[in-house]
Amino acid sequence: MKLQVIRQRNVWWAISSALILAGIVAMFISWKQIGAPLRPGLDFVGGTRLQFELDCSKADNCQKPIDIAAVRSVMDAEGLGSSNIQAITDRAGKQVGVTIRTAPLNGEQRNQIQSALSEKLGTFDPSKTQIDTVGPVIGQQLFSAGLLALIVSFVGITIYLSLRFQLDYAIFAIVALFHDILIAVGIFAILGLLFNVEVDSLFIVALLTIVGFSVNDTVVIYDRVRETIALNPERHIDDIVDAAVNSTLARSINTTLTTLLTLFSIFFFGGETLKLFALALIIGFTIGAYSSIFIASTLLALWREHTGQVYGPVPVAPTNDGVSSEEV
Repeated sequence: MKLQVIRQRNVWWAISSALILAGIVAMFISWKQIGAPLRPGLDFVGGTRLQFELDCSKADNCQKPIDIAAVRSVMDAEGLGSSNIQAITDRAGKQVGVTIRTAPLNGEQRNQIQSALSEKLGTFDPSKTQIDTVGPVIGQQLFSAGLLALIVSFVGITIYLSLRFQLDYAIFAIVALFHDILIAVGIFAILGLLFNVEVDSLFIVALLTIVGFSVNDTVVIYDRVRETIALNPERHIDDIVDAAVNSTLARSINTTLTTLLTLFSIFFFGGETLKLFALALIIGFTIGAYSSIFIASTLLALWREHTGQVYGPVPVAPTNDGVSSEEV
């Protein structure tokens, strides 16, 4: 059974439109609440991140779940009630620690908070205590550098695809990349509203990785489209796109699945700092494979239909002396 990509393209576009719209609504709500489309992490806004984990080697130290209300009361007492507080869970889903993102703190303030939390929650494991401080200037520089890297990557991809294929191929590949970025950002906006999920510099790295993965799949499909047009110029562009997608479908699925297996391993068994990075890649790689198959290819076919380029160029038949009939 072959996949009917062109015949059902309205379904694919409807799915993408719904995902993008949900993300845009979430970004709008987030902007109204916190002044940013995504909940910015420590890397971008500056401040101090405190991470404490209980010492489970001590008897009865890890029996009770983390009391977020108790943590909040400690931060309120220090005049830091607006801090972002999240519980840390182990592989079994048990709460074993807490992460706090707050305003910049000096050494005395950090020690006071750690002592107060230890009294409320239990003894912390010193080897797992992490304290990071980032200034707002560095955060702005990271954001600017990440945004510039994304813009440069889009420009470079457009130039490369225009030279290797044609301009319309490049345009719709970029449209598919914007599609992937919008959905990935939108999902993280939704997660920020529902679960206070923040984005950091690793999120920018994830977006750049998503762009590279997605355009690779698109190039494979476009290459097959171009090859089929050259071999069978009499075939309609819809048939060519369907054939190109189906002939590369197994490769796209296998590549995506094998990559996702590794990413799911990182998400479930990696450290806390890599979970959101892995999640962003899981979302982006899945959407990237989807857009290459169902968005970039169908948009190219629609454009060719709109411009009347539904068939390839007719080859010129050579004469007996090896000279084309046009030249004669």
